[in-house]
Amino acid sequence: MSRSVTIAAIVTTFNEERNIARCLASLRWCDSILVVDSFSTDATPEIVRATPGVTLVQRPYLGAAAQKNWAMDQVVADWILHFDADEECTPALQAEIEALLASGPRFNAFTIRRRVLFMGRVIRFSGWQRDRVVRLVRKGWARYANLRVHERMRTVGPAPVLRNPMLHHMIDSFDEYVKRVAGYGFLGAAQAWRDGRRSGFAEVFFRPTWRFFRMFFLQLGFLDGMHGLVFCMVQSYATYVKWATLWAWRVNAARGRHPQLPPFDDDPATWEFNPPAA
Repeated sequence: MSRSVTIAAIVTTFNEERNIARCLASLRWCDSILVVDSFSTDATPEIVRATPGVTLVQRPYLGAAAQKNWAMDQVVADWILHFDADEECTPALQAEIEALLASGPRFNAFTIRRRVLFMGRVIRFSGWQRDRVVRLVRKGWARYANLRVHERMRTVGPAPVLRNPMLHHMIDSFDEYVKRVAGYGFLGAAQAWRDGRRSGFAEVFFRPTWRFFRMFFLQLGFLDGMHGLVFCMVQSYATYVKWATLWAWRVNAARGRHPQLPPFDDDPATWEFNPPAA
């Protein structure tokens, strides 16, 4: 059964030369692919430009949510499929999406499961076996919320979960991922600072400790062996970096030293969400 609606894939990138070719190859079935690059300093732009049927634009990075909202406004299609450069669309997921769109879906958004890979091995526990994100949306009927990190999609109506997962090559090089996790913690602290949050002993000690205990013991991360141990500890580390950074900023602010926050997208048009009348 052929579909009459169009679908555009959006991929956001920064220094993804190891992943981008695989991601784009898995999305060739889409009617168009838009890559929004944050001025990569590696070979990412060259790889994208050499890929037939892919449009590359470069834009300063003000957070994943801001980047993806801007990108959605640039494409012309009935449906939009969001992928990160370290993700891969499987043939089974492709077939499910194409069959869904051909049948005339009743919903305006759909959630996709992510099968997380850590250095080539699937993480089967730690709670991440239930990782899922809203990624397939009808154009104009969904928008990312105003968050600097860990973006979250707002939708009109429910977003049912599709049966087949995407692959998320989350950690291939551990040393690079640790740096990225520290960056997520910094951005999380910046968001918390803007929101007026505070941090003390409970946040710096109990939050990361609880996260590790929950993932490794309650959510059975130990069943993934050493991969599970390292994975759970690095997620706990991200939580520690966030709250310890916020605590340090508050201490320094009391001494007259205010933090240098990353840039935020404060353009109301980026976050405006006016879905069509049902």
